[in-house]
Amino acid sequence: MSITVMKNYINGEWVDSSTDTFGDIWNPVLGEKIASVPYGNSQDVDLAVKAAAEAYPEWRETPPLARARLLFRLKEAFEEEFEDIARVLTIEQGKAIDESRGEVRRMIENIEHATGVTTMMTGYCFEDIARGIDSSLYRQPMGVFACIAPYNFPAMVPWWFIPYALVTGNTYVLKPSEQVPMTQNRIFEVIDEVGFPEGVINMVNGSRDVVNGILDHPDVQGVSFVGSTPTAQYIYERCGATGKRVQSLGGAKNIVAIMPDANVEAGMPSLITSFFGCAGQRCLSGSILAPVGEGADAFIEKFVASTKAMKVGNGLDETTAMGPVVSKAHQERVLSYIEKGLEEGADLILDGRNFTVDGYPEGFFVGPTIFDNVTPDMTIAKEEIFGPVVSIVRSKTLDDVIELINTRDFANAACIYTQNAKAVREMRYKAAPGMIGVNIGIAAPMSFFPFGGSGNSMFGDIKGHGREIFQFFTDTKVLIERYF
Repeated sequence: MSITVMKNYINGEWVDSSTDTFGDIWNPVLGEKIASVPYGNSQDVDLAVKAAAEAYPEWRETPPLARARLLFRLKEAFEEEFEDIARVLTIEQGKAIDESRGEVRRMIENIEHATGVTTMMTGYCFEDIARGIDSSLYRQPMGVFACIAPYNFPAMVPWWFIPYALVTGNTYVLKPSEQVPMTQNRIFEVIDEVGFPEGVINMVNGSRDVVNGILDHPDVQGVSFVGSTPTAQYIYERCGATGKRVQSLGGAKNIVAIMPDANVEAGMPSLITSFFGCAGQRCLSGSILAPVGEGADAFIEKFVASTKAMKVGNGLDETTAMGPVVSKAHQERVLSYIEKGLEEGADLILDGRNFTVDGYPEGFFVGPTIFDNVTPDMTIAKEEIFGPVVSIVRSKTLDDVIELINTRDFANAACIYTQNAKAVREMRYKAAPGMIGVNIGIAAPMSFFPFGGSGNSMFGDIKGHGREIFQFFTDTKVLIERYF
């Protein structure tokens, strides 16, 4: 089988990287290498940033409506290639095809939201701030922005940022994850066909050297990142040292509370999806399940039964609910956490080790795994596992759950299942995470609401998409005027 080598997209052209170091891209279901990706260098970054910087003046002068019309064209082009993009995503990342379709849909929704630029980018004015003096505020683009993207949502996450940067008049450089670059490669083929002006949007493949090249480049005005908390903090600090704007979204330890009055039957499908969607490789995956009160045993029995009924397999199979994890290395990492849970005394009531799927003996599978009687001080209750491993922490009261939430080193998202409005208010009012679900699982906000947590789950001021994103990609200029 011939191995495709990924290329960079710079100044409207597909170009080879200048590096001689390459990494492997794997099909996680088959356990086979399917492509190769260059681990680029600062020279590649310089070429992309130079192209973006040179394209910026003309792109900035392009009226916002004209920029939005290009996004409309891009949206339609993505609709035409919708299924193909979703299938490429599943092949290289492993998630179920319905999950991939949902991800591509969310990607497109961000483009739709960004086309509201003529409302979202407006400034404001005020007469007579003093006698005979008026003042007004304008929002202006800033130059070249960049995104450092994760492997778990290779289509969607970069597009939490790209359409807003472009429609406000900035130019862009994207570094996709080196583990799953094929999805953005396919997306950029569509971009190339739509015909953006040369240099407006660029892509550089690579790993650590490309990341550092972006963070240190003097012509990059701001960086958006989604990934682990240690890397998010590193990027935040590095951008601070070089004076860049930064939105750096980190990891999570999301907790789901099940109150005694919860409608378990109605909520079970969203619970299963929350914990096992994308094989648990989501910053919005449920990690800790916290049943409250005396009904825990009955609830856990139902949860385990529903989990066992879930089909694990090839994501391209329409009946598959959960696929493999992304790599052999990550499979080993998740399995090590299962061993750690056993060492620390948790009860393994559903064992996902040595999990096999017929026809895919080399796949990177970890079966759904559930621990009961987990205590808050255990490693599996504190650290981000990023896999299909559920830790059940039994709780007496909702206050116990909120304390559990607020004593983790993360504050991304949480969820409560209840019919009690007072309990919902207590969760909303007291729990630290920036996103709260009610009877819906750990759900992602739509494109017109901001995405992001707080604490060690979010470094920076402005979160992904929503209304606020237009502030991140623009600077304010205030005019104070008087005429004689």
